Amino acid sequence: MPKHTRASILDTAKEYVTKDRAATHGSMEDNFSTIAAYWNIHLGGDFVDAVDVGLMMVMVKLSRAKMNKTHLDNFVDLAGYSACAGELAMKGDDDDDAN
Repeated sequence: MPKHTRASILDTAKEYVTKDRAATHGSMEDNFSTIAAYWNIHLGGDFVDAVDVGLMMVMVKLSRAKMNKTHLDNFVDLAGYSACAGELAMKGDDDDDAN
């Protein structure tokens, strides 16, 4: 059996995004909103939100994975950023469409 399976990658990503990092980095939503504000200042607009930050970090990790396909952290972070973006995008949506 391979050392790094899709399940182990997802489990690692889940551990990273669900353990309490707020003491170090602040809440995920506040952190992504702050990043969005900085990116908007840099880009000279007001069109990036917290969900966009998660999606764009997925793009960063895709680019890194393309350059180094054997670096596990890229794949773990891809799953983690995608999950964070999904949570933010679905915030306030009481329907459970994923089941």
